Amino acid sequence: MTMEERFAAAVAAARAVATLEEYGRLIEDLRDAAGAGPEALRVGAAATRDADPVVRKTACDLLGAVANQHPALRADAATAVLALEPTEIHPDVLWAMVRALGQTGDRRAVPLLVELARHDDADVRYMVASMLPWVRDDDDADGLAALLRLCRDNEVGVREWATYGLGQLTSADGAMVRDLLWEATTDEDEDVRAEGARGLARRRDHRALPLVAELLQTPEYDVFNQLAAGYLGEASLVPLLLAYAPDEQSAAEALRECDPVRRAARDAFAADLFDALSADRTGVALYGTRCETGLTLAVGDRTWSVEDLLDDTGGDPAEAARRVTADLTA
Repeated sequence: MTMEERFAAAVAAARAVATLEEYGRLIEDLRDAAGAGPEALRVGAAATRDADPVVRKTACDLLGAVANQHPALRADAATAVLALEPTEIHPDVLWAMVRALGQTGDRRAVPLLVELARHDDADVRYMVASMLPWVRDDDDADGLAALLRLCRDNEVGVREWATYGLGQLTSADGAMVRDLLWEATTDEDEDVRAEGARGLARRRDHRALPLVAELLQTPEYDVFNQLAAGYLGEASLVPLLLAYAPDEQSAAEALRECDPVRRAARDAFAADLFDALSADRTGVALYGTRCETGLTLAVGDRTWSVEDLLDDTGGDPAEAARRVTADLTA
């Protein structure tokens, strides 16, 4: 079957889609077709100019799948989708455009997504809330303003995804961001409240401490609750983390940050490793970041996770230094 025939079959399936499950099967078929790379890009780009909105929507879904599988084709896929922007008004096509642009991660999409963040259709705003964090960077004030606005949307699903994106997918910080995340902790919806608490915790804001403690005691397992505990690094959270299985990586990482004894052991290992490497070379650095747990060792433009080195060497800084040196000279 040619690519044109495969696409035509996908369009026919798209016309019959009535449930999310059926749409999921359609997306799987398009992912298979996208494996053809340049051929799929060619057919998808041409179909964006079709008069039928079902064809245009399916074309965007195909281009998103191409971008997802072929990093070298992402810019071309984004160009093809953005070519629709001046004239496209159909909500279903706009939804698919936003989804595809999120998969490209192309910064050129930011102005369109900022505009669509005010769209009348809640499904379009929902997709913008889901994808905007993937295309904006932390220096983009317009994108951040749009995301903040979506965090106060009148549709709960939009608020939830926007608050998640702001809290977990960006490192944006400051009084405005924290105030909005704090506001989210009083939302009528429990999922929005949880996203607000976790977003605050990721910025080391200790107003989130009692909220994270409560989340850790909920029956639903959520890795983000454990990560939130790790950001706060509070010893009072240790008993709650110990209730989780010891082989759960996220719980172990959080315990390393919250337990003073484990944290001190990690820090001592990091200091000894830094000293061992600095003894005979320059450009060695050791650092952590506000919105991530753990420590990073850097030598020039190469980096290693201190925690991975600690675990892999049984806590032997001399052996860790030898491994780093071997990596550098390999």
